[in-house]
Amino acid sequence: MERKRKNKKFSFANIFRFSFVVLIFALSQTSCTEWLEVYPQNDQVSDYYWSSKEEVEAMLNGGYYYYRQMVTTQLLPLGELRAGHMFSRGAYSSLQEFRIKETDRNIANWGPFYEVINVANGVIANADKALANDDTYDENMMNAHKAEARFLRALSYFYLVRNWRDVPLILEPYEDDSQSYHVGQSSEADVIAQIKKDITAALESGAAKEYFNKRWENKGRATRWALYALMADVSLWSEDYAAAERYCDMLLHSTSPYAPTLLATPSHASWFSIFNPGNSNESIFELQWDEEEKQLNNLPYLFDNSSSSRVYAFSKKMTEMFIDEINYTRQHMVEEVRTLYGGFYCPMPNAYVSAETGYCWKYFGSGVLTEKRTSEHYDPNFIIYRVADVVLMKAEALILQGSSRWPEAVALINQIHNRANLGDVDIDPANTTEFELLECLLNERATEFAGEGKAWYDMLRFGRRDGFKYKESFLLARLLDFNKQASTSWFRSVLSDNNALFLPVWEDELENNPLLIQNPYYK
Repeated sequence: MERKRKNKKFSFANIFRFSFVVLIFALSQTSCTEWLEVYPQNDQVSDYYWSSKEEVEAMLNGGYYYYRQMVTTQLLPLGELRAGHMFSRGAYSSLQEFRIKETDRNIANWGPFYEVINVANGVIANADKALANDDTYDENMMNAHKAEARFLRALSYFYLVRNWRDVPLILEPYEDDSQSYHVGQSSEADVIAQIKKDITAALESGAAKEYFNKRWENKGRATRWALYALMADVSLWSEDYAAAERYCDMLLHSTSPYAPTLLATPSHASWFSIFNPGNSNESIFELQWDEEEKQLNNLPYLFDNSSSSRVYAFSKKMTEMFIDEINYTRQHMVEEVRTLYGGFYCPMPNAYVSAETGYCWKYFGSGVLTEKRTSEHYDPNFIIYRVADVVLMKAEALILQGSSRWPEAVALINQIHNRANLGDVDIDPANTTEFELLECLLNERATEFAGEGKAWYDMLRFGRRDGFKYKESFLLARLLDFNKQASTSWFRSVLSDNNALFLPVWEDELENNPLLIQNPYYK
C-alpha cells in the first residue's frame, strides 16, 4: 500500500517523523501478510500500542511486508544490474550504466530499508511493554520476536552497507517528536560491527527458532538457520574467513531434523521445485506470496520475453553460459537441470545468439517442461538464502584460507556442479591458483543464482577484498565482458574511482539532514 505523506519528499527524516509503523500485519489463521489496520500517520504508535503479543507479531510482520515491497524496486535491481548478467530496458538503465545521480530517487533512496529498521527497532525496544501487559506473553516468546527483529535489522543494514557503504546507524525507534532525526553516517566498519552484534545477540539469546508451526513460516520468517547464513555472508564481506566457515558449518553440519538441506537429486524437476512451488527443504529464508490469498507479484512479468515491455533480459554472455551447460548435458546424454526448464529456458535452437530470447524460468515457468505462468499465478517467492548459497560461501572461505584447504573447496563446488549434471569442474586443486579457483566459484554462483539478486554483491566482494587485489579481474574485466550497456572507456573512467562502486545519497536526504555527507564520487 502506498502511503500518503504530509511532505512529498520520501526522506530519511520523514520515515522517522511519521512512520514508526504505518501498515500493521498479523500472523492470522490463513495468511502471513493479512492487512489489518492503517494507523494515523501523525501519531506515534507507542502512545497506545504494545499491549499484547499479537501486537508485537503484527508489528514484526510489517517488517517482512516492507521487504516484499522492495523485491522488484530494490533487492533485484540493486543486486543484479551493475554486474551486467542481466540488462534493463526501463527505469534502472542508469544503474546498469553507472550513470546514477543524486537526483535518482528510484535508485539512491535508502528509505525503504530504514522502514524495516524502524519496525525492528520498535520491537527490540518495546516488546517488554507487551510482556508486562499480556499475561499470555512469556519471555521466551518475547526473545524469539526480538531475535527475528535483530535479523531484519541486520539484513537491512547489510543491504545498506553493500550499496551505500557509510550509512546512518539508527538503533532506537522514533517515538517522540522531540527526538532528532538528524544523524550522520557511520563508517562501514562500525555498521558491520553492529550487524554482527545483532546476529550474535539473537543467537546467544537461545530464542531464535529452529522451526515454526506452519511450513511457510519455516521459510518466510527468520530462523536460527537464517541467522547462520547471514552471519556467514557478512563474515565473507568483512574478510573473516574462519568465521564464515564456522557459521556455514553450523548449518551444513547440523544434526537437527529441522535444519535445511541441499536438494541433491540431479533432476530439473527437483531443482525447479526450489522456486515452484517454493519453500523447499533447501530454502533458508524467502519472501512469501500466495495466489490463494490473492498475493501476487510482478516477477514473472519482468522477465517475460514475449512482452515488448519486459524489463529484464539475460545478457548475451550470461545466455551463452547457460547454453554451454545445455550443450554439455546433451553431449553426455543427461538432462539439463538448472538451465533448460530449470533456471533458464531458450525456446528455439541457437536463439541464444540474441539475448532477446530466453526466460528466467525459475520465476516465469509454471512447472518443468510445461507452460509459462499466467497472470493469476504470478506468486513466485523471492529467495534470500538457500543451502546451495551456504555451500558455495564455505567454498569461498576455504579458498581464501590457503592452498591446504583448496581440495575441500573444489569438492564443495563440485557438489553444486554435479547436482546440475555437469560433472566435476575442470580444476586440479594441486595445480591451480587462488585466482583460478575464485573465477571458477564466481562462475558457479553466476549460473546457480541467476536472477536471485546476488550477482553484483558477489563481484563487488570478490573484487574489493584484500585492498582491491582483484579489482581488474573480478570487477573491471568481468564488467566489460558481461555488461555491454556502456562503452569500455566509460566503465574504465568510472571505476578508476572506487567510490563509484557505491550509490549516492539521494538529494532530498542531504537537504533534510545537514549531517549527511555525499559520496565523494558524486560531488
